Amino acid sequence: MEKHFDVAVLGMGPAGEVAASRLLKAGTKVAVIERELIGGECAYWACVPSKTLLRPPEAKTAAARAAGVRGAELDWATASDYRDYMIRHLDDKAQVDGYTGQGATVIKAEARITGPGTLQTGDGTITADHIIIATGSEAVIPDLEGAEDVTTWTNRETFTVTELPERAVVIGGSAVGIETATFLARFGVDVTLVHRGTGLLEREEPRVGELTGLYLQEAAVKVRLGVRAVRARRDGTDSFLELDDGTSVSTDVVIFATGRRPRSKDLGFETAGVALDARGAVQVDDHCRAGNNVWAIGDVTGIMPFTHVAKYQGRIVADAILGQPRPASYEGIPRVVFGDPEIAAAGITQAQADEQGRATAFAELDLAKSLTRPWTYEQEPRGNLGLLTDTDEGILIGAWAVSPLAGEWIHQASLAIRAKVPIAVLHDQVAQFPSYSEAFQMALDNLKYRKETL
Repeated sequence: MEKHFDVAVLGMGPAGEVAASRLLKAGTKVAVIERELIGGECAYWACVPSKTLLRPPEAKTAAARAAGVRGAELDWATASDYRDYMIRHLDDKAQVDGYTGQGATVIKAEARITGPGTLQTGDGTITADHIIIATGSEAVIPDLEGAEDVTTWTNRETFTVTELPERAVVIGGSAVGIETATFLARFGVDVTLVHRGTGLLEREEPRVGELTGLYLQEAAVKVRLGVRAVRARRDGTDSFLELDDGTSVSTDVVIFATGRRPRSKDLGFETAGVALDARGAVQVDDHCRAGNNVWAIGDVTGIMPFTHVAKYQGRIVADAILGQPRPASYEGIPRVVFGDPEIAAAGITQAQADEQGRATAFAELDLAKSLTRPWTYEQEPRGNLGLLTDTDEGILIGAWAVSPLAGEWIHQASLAIRAKVPIAVLHDQVAQFPSYSEAFQMALDNLKYRKETL
C-alpha cells in the first residue's frame, strides 16, 4: 500500500465522499479512511432510511386526503424490505470498489492523527500533504437512571428495525424526534413524545413548533411538553418511563432523540494543531481550514449539522486544496423536517433579527384561505407560510412553511435570502398557477411591521 498521499480523508460520510470524489476527479492521490461503512450515518442509519420509511405513511395520508382515492394501506414488510435495499443491506462493498476504481486507496480501519500530516490507520501509518477531518457526529445518550433495565434505541436501531414495537416513548422535540414519532405513529405504534422544553423545534419560530405539535397529535402522537424523564424501570414484562411531574408512561422501547455531538474524542486532532470548542466541535475558518494543511467538514465542525451543508463544505475544501478557494456562506440554507406535512425553514428567526437590531416586517399566510393549489392537492387542505423581511435593506431574511411539499418549495425563499434578492424583484416574480409557490407573492402583500404589534 502507498504510504504517502496528496490528501487523506478521515471519515467517508457525505462530506468526505464529496471532497474525495472531487479531488479524485482532478487527479489527486487520495486515501479514504472509514472505520464503519462508506456513506456514513446518513446513508445507513439516518437520512436515507428515515426518509424512505416516512414516505409510505405520507403517501397513505395523501391518498386519504385526496378526493376520489380509496384503499391505500401500509405494508411494513414491503416498506422495510425497500428500506434495506436503500441502505444497501448495511454493506458498502460497492462503495469500496467504486472508490478503488476511481484510483483512491481505501482503508477500512480505526484511525487517528498522530502528528502534522501523519495518521495511524489500524496497524500502519500513512502521511499526507493535506488531512480532511470528516468524522461526523454521534447520538447523545443522556444519563437516565434505570436505562440499562429497559430497551433503549437511538436513530440507528429505530430506522433499521425489523419488527415494530407496540409502544414507544420518544425523548426529544427536535427534528429527529419529530420524524421518529411521525414514522412510528403512522405505522400504528402507540407513541408518546416527551420534551423538556415548552415548545417543539425550539430553534425555529414558535409558530412552527405550535403547528408541528398540532399535526403530531393529528397523527395520534401523545405530546408531553415541559416534562423531563428521570427514571426508567421494568415491572415484569412492562417498561415504564417516569417523568418529573410524577407521572409515568408505559412503553416497549425508549428512543433517545436528544441531539448529536461531534465525533472528535481521542482522535488526536490536537497533535495537528486543531482546536476544539466546549462541545468537541472542530474550529474552522471561512474556508473550513482547521490548521496548517488540515481541514474539517460536516457535522464535526458543529456549524450546521445537515447533510447538504456537509456536502457543500466538501466542495469548499476540495476547491481550496485544488487552488480555487472561496469562503463558505451559510446564509439562507434550508432546514427541512420530514413530518406530515413537511416543515421547512431558511434564514433567521424574529428573535435572531431582534438580537441583531434589525428593523423587520413579517407575514403569515394560511395557504388554504389564499391559494387554489392546496384545494386541488387535498380535501381539507393544510399549510402555513411565514416570511420575515429586513425593512431597511428591503430583502427577505427568514422564511418557514408547514405544508405539503414544503421541503421542495422553500428553496425559492432560500435562494432569495442567500442572493439578497430585493423585495421588489420578489413582488414581480410570476409563479406558476396553481402552485404552492404563489404563496410568496401573497404573503409579501400582507407584511406587517413589528411596531404595529407592540
